[in-house]
Amino acid sequence: MTIDPALLEPAALKEQAPDSFQVEFETTKGNFRVAVTRSWAPLGADRFYNLVKHGFFAEAAFFRVVPNFVIQFGLSADPAVNRVWRSAPLRDDPVKQSNKPGYITFATAGPNTRTTQLFINFGSNTFLDSQGFAPFGQVTSGMNVVAKLYSGYGERPDQGLITSQGKTYLDKNFPNIDKIQSATIVST
Repeated sequence: MTIDPALLEPAALKEQAPDSFQVEFETTKGNFRVAVTRSWAPLGADRFYNLVKHGFFAEAAFFRVVPNFVIQFGLSADPAVNRVWRSAPLRDDPVKQSNKPGYITFATAGPNTRTTQLFINFGSNTFLDSQGFAPFGQVTSGMNVVAKLYSGYGERPDQGLITSQGKTYLDKNFPNIDKIQSATIVST
């Protein structure tokens, strides 16, 4: 697996995102598109823009699926990449949009702990707003594809093992898991 060497230097990936842009995700189940509005969560939008631009999401799995709640992804298939991003937390953005169905948000483990993990809301998860989860974009086409991504493993894939072993762990233990083949900025 070839990675962009820039992904091993999180501090160098600080380019400001355009005011709005779209990202096309090609997955093992089909494509979906996300429209990002930077003003909703500027720090999150900038992080997402840089991750996409440098190919972070290639081969990344949709490792956590909770029906009527969220689908989560954003751990690299490459353990070396996960190692460096784990130490690159992002400050929180104020919540300006609600966690509505189809909205995309960075996951956190508490205040100012966002790194690379994201989730797409399946349901109306407005209770997440008061917990600091700030959406930065929304799925504008292909939400039916997102809904079809394999959900049979639920929350079983171990995030620590995905972080430390990447694609090897998932391929061995979760052969049906759906993955991102590519994520590409398609318009700004």
